[in-house]
Amino acid sequence: MSSDTPLDVLVITASNGENLKLAERFQASARSLGQRAELLDLTTLDLPLFTPRAQAAHGIPTAIAPLQELLATTPRWVICAPEYNGSIPPCLSNAIAWLSVQGDDFRGLFNGRPVAIATHSGGGGMEALISMRIQLAHLGAEVIGRQLLSNYAKPANDDSIDDLLQRLLQQQPLKL
Repeated sequence: MSSDTPLDVLVITASNGENLKLAERFQASARSLGQRAELLDLTTLDLPLFTPRAQAAHGIPTAIAPLQELLATTPRWVICAPEYNGSIPPCLSNAIAWLSVQGDDFRGLFNGRPVAIATHSGGGGMEALISMRIQLAHLGAEVIGRQLLSNYAKPANDDSIDDLLQRLLQQQPLKL
């Protein structure tokens, strides 16, 4: 996508399994609604585990600058992430950790940004949604009230995906 055609929605997945499939459905739905939507798979980023020691020894990974740019220039996000040990997956937590040490105001990426959250979980999934909601709200994001929880016994239906996207699109976009 060219830089003169900004995205309307960035669909972020923190898994290359069922949540990637869910994210692809969100992307397709957004596009069917006339939105410019792209998918970002965090599992494809070359990000070492964040530690202050790793940062001091190697600096900020080269993958962070383009990630920060993509996040900063897209007004609305959907995050699809599985539950890992009752919380968010490591690749999402790690990306946020690296973003938090990049620049002077990493919260600027999140402040006022409309974000929808969803999960396909082999377990309960609710803890992942609660953890994402708490962390994103702490960072200043405007997390949509409705969320999507799906699993093998209760797969996401298209109406729920469309409804969540409609709610996200009704939110005032972040002024970029």
